[in-house]
Amino acid sequence: MLATERRKIILEKLQSEKRVIVQELSEFFNVSDETIRRDIDRLSQEGLAIKEYGGATLNEKGPDLPFNVRKIHNPEAKKQIGEKIAELVNDGDSVILDASTTAVFVARALKAKNRLTVITNSIEVLMELADKPDWKIISTGGEFTGDYLAFYGEGTAARFEELRADLLIMSCKAFDPKEGVFESNYSFAQVKKAMIKSAKKKILAVDSSKIGKTAFVKIADTAAVDIIVTEQGRQR
Repeated sequence: MLATERRKIILEKLQSEKRVIVQELSEFFNVSDETIRRDIDRLSQEGLAIKEYGGATLNEKGPDLPFNVRKIHNPEAKKQIGEKIAELVNDGDSVILDASTTAVFVARALKAKNRLTVITNSIEVLMELADKPDWKIISTGGEFTGDYLAFYGEGTAARFEELRADLLIMSCKAFDPKEGVFESNYSFAQVKKAMIKSAKKKILAVDSSKIGKTAFVKIADTAAVDIIVTEQGRQR
């Protein structure tokens, strides 16, 4: 197994378990403890893990994990959120979906609807909706990043600013009812600010693990969001 593949699995374990043990990983991968320590050193240098004696913990305040790692986190909550949001969308609506992993679950839940127009900067959402020929699917384009499987940058933000949609459905890195909505990546935060300006109604899709926290960049005040949807229900 390549070192990059091994580190991806370690990240997945950190995402789900929050902590890993060197000895357990060396037995799991059938490699030396020193090899695992080097992997942890690399993840620590990238800001994804925090080294500790005998292992490591997930760096909750670090940069976003790769999309393929994040999408396996809390899938049942995201599924429930998607189903609750589908109840708020009507046939024929125009909908902005962001490039979050939650948006993929929302897109899946919306597929029972008819004649939707979906605008997105997410490659994964585009792929999820590829079998909906009766829908109008609009990709923003822009600069591409494989870590997010999404488009971002000034071109992406400008495309959103040109359009007007009935609904925005977006997630975030963190949400504090008093402080507002936050992202960890500045470029994606600017894109989401443009999304907010482009929609009549704003729906925040956020699982309960993100509530009561803040992150690097503030996207909006709580008052800018019309409806907040968690796996536990809807607010406002």
